[in-house]
Amino acid sequence: MFLQLAIGPIDSLGCGIVNVGILVNPHKPDSLPTLHALRTVLASHGCSAVLDEETAALAGERGGIPTSAFSQHVDIAAVLGGDGTMLNALSRLGNFQKPVAGINIGTLGFLTSCKDDELALFAAAVATGDFSTSIRTLLEATVHRPGQVSGPLIALNEITLARGETGRLVSLRASVNGELLNDYRADGLIVATPTGSTAYSLSAGGPLIAPDAAVFVITPICPHSLSQRSLILSDDCVIELSAEDRDCGPMLFTVDGRDTIRIEAGDRIMVKKAARSFHLLRLPDRSFYEALRQKLRWQGV
Repeated sequence: MFLQLAIGPIDSLGCGIVNVGILVNPHKPDSLPTLHALRTVLASHGCSAVLDEETAALAGERGGIPTSAFSQHVDIAAVLGGDGTMLNALSRLGNFQKPVAGINIGTLGFLTSCKDDELALFAAAVATGDFSTSIRTLLEATVHRPGQVSGPLIALNEITLARGETGRLVSLRASVNGELLNDYRADGLIVATPTGSTAYSLSAGGPLIAPDAAVFVITPICPHSLSQRSLILSDDCVIELSAEDRDCGPMLFTVDGRDTIRIEAGDRIMVKKAARSFHLLRLPDRSFYEALRQKLRWQGV
């Protein structure tokens, strides 16, 4: 869903100053100049910048705070990089239930609030509270094997169970709320959120889904049968995935392309809606549909 915040500065710390925590992708060539420019423009609008430890080190400064401590010290998190940086920030921020803004160094992404040439616009919106927040569903996955449970692992885009070292098709079983859905012969299977419908699932032939839709989508990767198509499910479902063929060797389970776990025959992966959500900051007059038109080059752009 979309939540429109009241106009006026955030004052969660009782001092009238908006504290913006900043995380930077150090591998982006323009990350350091963008960081300096953002700190300058935030200060000019009366906002305070707080750096995480890695960003402080990149800037050649001592100090900085752990990203996991942002929820206690900042009102908004600003992530400088791209969509991949945002996915990594989700893991580092932990249970951060405040607005997160993506500032793309380059072109506009699906998870970014603005580009690096719009920093003044971003700072003005943050200082006045003139922005909205798009509440994004998260996936929670746990891996079950005899005597052991791994997780929970949290995904904003998708979880994927796919073939490992072998080039052969693999056999996967998917169940929904305890009932068998299908036995797939494919390169793998994706369970995606509406946010993730524009990512790996889309590349595998899955549908585009509006971010406020209360659904998940299961998309097979290069299925052996053309009758095996994407399926949209209510997000209150519990999905179970398992590897069914011991001859295929271990499979790889990944979360937002980040965490990777080897899955053996007999292991089970339980996937459900996470109790927490991700709060994506949106500037005025920006929307998911605008991003679609630009990224997919739809007519009218």
